[in-house]
Amino acid sequence: PQVDAIVRGEGEETFRELISSLDSGKKIEGILGLSYRRNGKIINEGPRPLIKNLDDLPIPSYDLLPMEKYKAEGIPFGTQITSRGCPFNCIFCSSSLQFGKVWRGHSVERVIEELSILRNEYGIREIEFLDDTFTLNKKRAVEISRKIREENLDVSWSASSRVDTIDRDLAEEVKRGGCHTIYLGIESGSQKTLDFIDKGIKLEDSIRAVKILKRAGLRVLGSFIIGFPEETIRDINTTIEFSKRVGVDFAQFTIATPYPGTRLWEYAVKEKIILTFDWRKYTTLDPVMRLKHLTPEQISKLLRKAYISFYLRPRVMIRNLIENRFLFRKVIRGVINLVASKLGKSLQI
Repeated sequence: PQVDAIVRGEGEETFRELISSLDSGKKIEGILGLSYRRNGKIINEGPRPLIKNLDDLPIPSYDLLPMEKYKAEGIPFGTQITSRGCPFNCIFCSSSLQFGKVWRGHSVERVIEELSILRNEYGIREIEFLDDTFTLNKKRAVEISRKIREENLDVSWSASSRVDTIDRDLAEEVKRGGCHTIYLGIESGSQKTLDFIDKGIKLEDSIRAVKILKRAGLRVLGSFIIGFPEETIRDINTTIEFSKRVGVDFAQFTIATPYPGTRLWEYAVKEKIILTFDWRKYTTLDPVMRLKHLTPEQISKLLRKAYISFYLRPRVMIRNLIENRFLFRKVIRGVINLVASKLGKSLQI
């Protein structure tokens, strides 16, 4: 009852029209991409077409933000989205529901223009590119990296990628362009699970990609998901062991969560395995599906086991404390908070 209207999908044009209508006293009916309540009923206007040329969007008004407050270990920090849209078919991912399945990217010139503003006007020295797959267009990723170097922007950065977009030339170019960490969606150490989620990769692809990135001098953060409907304890333990074997520097573990609109949601609804419709639980850290082979309690225990098993290895702790103090401290704080929240519960599976 507290929500009067919702902007769906890409929000720039819809939100602008909504604010303009409200400000001028006009009706909001007919605004594409808008859902609202009218006389107790939910009205869904038609979808807003995706923005074809992202360069048509203005550079964000960073002057309206307290940019001096955003820091990473004392270093001025910023984020940038240089592309939208994901053409892949992972059953758990909701990204394409908002940004579509057609990849669209800012021009290299526009990326560098915004990055230059962040660096020169706000002193940003650490950037995280928030694209789903920064390296999907390899030529563009290489050009951005070269331009950063040519313009002497003096920024360090990280980005997300898919394992099947990585090659040696790409890895070496982004490293020379200031990249220090690549985030990879590895997802599972079980080929059966990878096939179930329609990831479109083999285990060997992940091993190869990590090796290439490490040889180029890059750090790798691997993302792993446990608790898919068909998984067994053996499958999840295989993923935990694979996370340690594949060679990543850092690992992020989450619980499979069926977001509305995804194929995982459709599967969960069809199989009647959804445990709750309390969206506050849809955090990727709480089990919200009733699995065939595992209880919610077992999934939670396995999540804690995954983090402890990966990070509390003496060799890993010593290496990260020496080489990757900032990222390691962030992750360890998360591990401690996760374990502390479940204090007193056994980690034995």
